[in-house]
Amino acid sequence: MARAAVKAAIETPPGSPIDFAGELNPAQLEAATALEGPYLVIAGAGSGKTRTLVYRVAHLVLRGVPPPSILLLTFTRRAAQEMLRRAASILDERCRRVAGGTYHGFANLTLRRYAKRLDYGERFTIVDRSDAAELIGILRTEGGYDKKGRRFPRKDTILDLLSKQVNTERPLEELLEEDYPQFADDLEDLEDLGRRYAARKKEQNVMDYDDLLVNLRRLLAEHDDVRRKLSAQNRYVMVDEYQDTNRIQAHIGALLASEHGNVMVVGDDAQSIYSFRGADFRNIMEFPRIFPDCRTIKLEQNYRSTQPILDLGNAILEQAREKYVKKLWSDVEGDARPAFVRCADANDQAEFICKRVLELREEGVPLAEIAVLARAAWHTNTLEIALQSRNIPFRKFGGLRFVESAHVKDVCALLKLGVNPTDAAAWFRVMQLFEGVGPKTAQQVARPIVEKGGDVAVLTDPKFAKRKYGPDLKKLRKLLERTSDEGVAPAERLEHVLTTYKGWMSKKYDDVKRRQRDLDALRALAERYETVEGFLSDLAIDPPDFGRQESAKDEEDEWMTLSTVHSAKGLEWHTVFVIQLNAGQFPSHNSMADPASYEEERRLLYVAVTRAKQNLYLLKPDQTWQRSYSYEVGEVSPLLEEVPNLAKLVDEQYFAVQWEQQEAVEEAKASTKSRLSNIQGYFGT
Repeated sequence: MARAAVKAAIETPPGSPIDFAGELNPAQLEAATALEGPYLVIAGAGSGKTRTLVYRVAHLVLRGVPPPSILLLTFTRRAAQEMLRRAASILDERCRRVAGGTYHGFANLTLRRYAKRLDYGERFTIVDRSDAAELIGILRTEGGYDKKGRRFPRKDTILDLLSKQVNTERPLEELLEEDYPQFADDLEDLEDLGRRYAARKKEQNVMDYDDLLVNLRRLLAEHDDVRRKLSAQNRYVMVDEYQDTNRIQAHIGALLASEHGNVMVVGDDAQSIYSFRGADFRNIMEFPRIFPDCRTIKLEQNYRSTQPILDLGNAILEQAREKYVKKLWSDVEGDARPAFVRCADANDQAEFICKRVLELREEGVPLAEIAVLARAAWHTNTLEIALQSRNIPFRKFGGLRFVESAHVKDVCALLKLGVNPTDAAAWFRVMQLFEGVGPKTAQQVARPIVEKGGDVAVLTDPKFAKRKYGPDLKKLRKLLERTSDEGVAPAERLEHVLTTYKGWMSKKYDDVKRRQRDLDALRALAERYETVEGFLSDLAIDPPDFGRQESAKDEEDEWMTLSTVHSAKGLEWHTVFVIQLNAGQFPSHNSMADPASYEEERRLLYVAVTRAKQNLYLLKPDQTWQRSYSYEVGEVSPLLEEVPNLAKLVDEQYFAVQWEQQEAVEEAKASTKSRLSNIQGYFGT
């Protein structure tokens, strides 16, 4: 719709303090001034989604809609508060009286009024995650599930499984097979424990976070009088980030609008990337099916990125199997195409990023405006070491930093004991890997070893033979004898450690599969070192202070960002590096066999690409470290290969440190030869 036509269609009350048509683009204007009926707003990346919602709140209030009858549902309370604050700033304080908050917050307030309808007491309490885990732990012990002759999942793992079962509405059997196959035989016990957990909560008049949603839906679905009353009270319903809702949340929103149909959902199907949390891509795709008379509005003008970056994003999205067709466009200045950089391996990938980051900083781009995005947190492991060695400060989001993870610390402690058997801190950590050993026992066993100058023979003292941890101490002694030989290469010593540690890790942690990836990366890193001391020293470089606040007064007090793509959604940077664009890594290996998961990986890449404002680098190592503990040729991500005319959308480069070093050596030799010639010519020798 042309801007003039939109202006004519809007009836802004006389004396309005807001020039809606002057402050919004045509699509934003249409959405912000919409009144009755259902609306689906497809908001492309960087298209001003929040601005549109803010102006719609102001417009509804300006048209005389009572603020408490407007319900704005968001995924964080802070987001709702910020939107209402902005609405109040462009209109007046009436906007702060709009009912805004999260699904869970709205559910809590509603269930307080109708608790008796669901056989709960009005003064029910809400258990947070830690309390819920403790309750499961009590039931786990009471039921004797951990004493049936085999290992049983820990309380936190059980809570994760039960919560995921609720939010995805999938059978527990499927979730076990997908995430914890080692506990498949415990299905019946876990289902029984889940029933006990639900019953105990009811007995104690408590709800966990998932219960809030489940019970609100039940209240609306089973009690028509309550549904009609709540629908009448919430005359205009708005839902932000609709692509991230799960099926329960989508059902709640639909029931709240069932009487009047005044519901506007805002989101981007292309940014639906949280299925692991229960988000359901089908919600945004099938909204027109639930409300057949809905109007769809597309926000396609991007205010963040240059057109070449958007051209690549559009091309990636065009390959999606199911989507709302849209084409992002931008007036942002800049004509540099994204760079597709092939690197020899992960080490060269890290070298390229370090080199380019330092160049960008000299060009005036602050570190705070630079980000490296990865499909998985462990993909940045090699890069972290490289950044540390060059004193380039960074912060990592979407997982613990590589060297801070418990399993990597365990392995490093085992390696340290092979080098320095008097390291008391390492002994203390290693001892607690064993079943039956707590802090007190760890100190009792470790103290005489340290006092005797690192005598590992203490480990096989007869007094430990009948202890539960006696066999583990014997294994540890054999391991340390094998890893204390200075003639053994770091990679070989590490292999001995990992072989033995595998059994201990599987007993200590439930999520072994995820942790194993870090240990695979550790193997690849060890190949670069000639001494264990050098390897451990680099890993032990002081990490950045994650609690430190940025200071505008100190130019050096800044940091670049390393992040998973999931954690980067909604953010933006001047320059973005997207790494490990190999088949099996981005997209992940597991997703390549599942069409729905593969499509989510495509959307994930789209999100990564559209975080960049001016510069975008796509990096692909030619060699990747595999679980077979060897380097293999890494194929280009099929997500890129499927893009038609990719060569016209990107500038392709190749970067290999070894080649640059060889060229430097040849140049140095040539310079030396030239100097010698001059010297000989002058002195006549």
